[in-house]
Amino acid sequence: MQIYDTVLKQKVKLVPLNGNDINIYVCGPTVYDDAHLGHAKSSISFDLLRRVLIALGYKVKFVKNFTDIDDKILAKMKSSNQSLEQITTYYIDRYKKDMNALNVLNADIEPKATESLDAIINYIQKLEQNGATYRLDDGIYFDTSKDQKYLSLSGRKDENLIARVTSNGAKKDEKDFVLWKFDEQWYDSPFGKGRPGWHTECVAMIEEIFNGTIDIHAGGADLLFPHHENEAAQCRCANHKELAKHWLHNGFIQVNNEKMSKSLGNSFFVKDALAIAPGEAVRYYLMSSHYRANFNYDIGDLLSSKKRLDKIYRLKKRLSGVTPGEINLEFKNAIIETLSDDLNISEALAKIDEMVNIANTNLDKEPKNKALKADIMANLEFIKEILGILYIDEFEWFQYGFSLEQKEQIANLIESRNSAKAAKDYAKADAIRDKLTALGVAIMDTPNGVKWEKIWTE
Repeated sequence: MQIYDTVLKQKVKLVPLNGNDINIYVCGPTVYDDAHLGHAKSSISFDLLRRVLIALGYKVKFVKNFTDIDDKILAKMKSSNQSLEQITTYYIDRYKKDMNALNVLNADIEPKATESLDAIINYIQKLEQNGATYRLDDGIYFDTSKDQKYLSLSGRKDENLIARVTSNGAKKDEKDFVLWKFDEQWYDSPFGKGRPGWHTECVAMIEEIFNGTIDIHAGGADLLFPHHENEAAQCRCANHKELAKHWLHNGFIQVNNEKMSKSLGNSFFVKDALAIAPGEAVRYYLMSSHYRANFNYDIGDLLSSKKRLDKIYRLKKRLSGVTPGEINLEFKNAIIETLSDDLNISEALAKIDEMVNIANTNLDKEPKNKALKADIMANLEFIKEILGILYIDEFEWFQYGFSLEQKEQIANLIESRNSAKAAKDYAKADAIRDKLTALGVAIMDTPNGVKWEKIWTE
């Protein structure tokens, strides 16, 4: 498999460090608010990577963390009058719910900063012993001058770089960053009571979980500097080695052609997108653009993307109840080969569209060919596994957007229409059809009874 290494700025062949095992660490969210589209794009991008690697036969160990203590969380505590645990538990649950709606596979391990304090403290002590730290009134700082390769990850040249944290005029260098913040309200440590700095969490977790260099460290492009740069620097100073063999980053998210930012008021939440379209449609839409490309979110484009996914679901609906047969190896290998080229999703989706068109043509010619249906269904099952779509019942898919109460109302109207037709009261039957249409429902009379779906408009 070929992947694009951010540091090398080129595609490289992925060769695992240890046989057939691949270790991946993805930076997760800071849990003080609902998941936004940036979280979704990153999660979907590297979920796709994980699925492709599994399809290639690799054994993948996938880790994603939660930052559950941070300045923003503390600010939320103050404004909401809630405890740290109340806030973080609530938003971790909501994040997981959103990711489940997007069919993102659960990570194998999900470490939290507050549950990794021993590992973080041990790491800071190792840095301290190696002479890479210094103490100021507000905390323990990392001395970036001790890392001769600092900025080699991001490739930045500007000397006027600042860390994510508030500037401290007493720092030796503006690029230096805090490892442990002194704060009497929090945790005991050999340095004094306090809490960990953001940049130390992930590198300490990686050492605790993997105990060595990992194959892939991934995250959003916004994390390249300073977060990933600072992680890599700490590892070189603590362990005299590189933290990861490869670094992967997904592109930025824009909303209506503006960079997504809470300060701009356009930080679009996953829950908002899910209120417009099914989770799989949101996944398909965010996945349809290459993971490294910057992505412009637009509601009209989301609905158009759903229509493209509808075509695959209509084929699934046409095969409802069919048991999968033999996968078309030529089709399967073509998709895997395409996605093995740094997740070339555009070409993969084009091949899937072509398969759907050919399948429909063949079914039109041979509507009763059971072997044909079984083989096409096998293709759809493969698409499900590798792309994370087609999990939903094919009839329910086209009924998205109606509540249980509305679905019950629709069922009653359809039953009344059936009764009217049986009584040959066609005027009443037509009136009920018109009422269903007004409710946004299209009905179809089939040999297996009346089927219905939502009428979608852009």
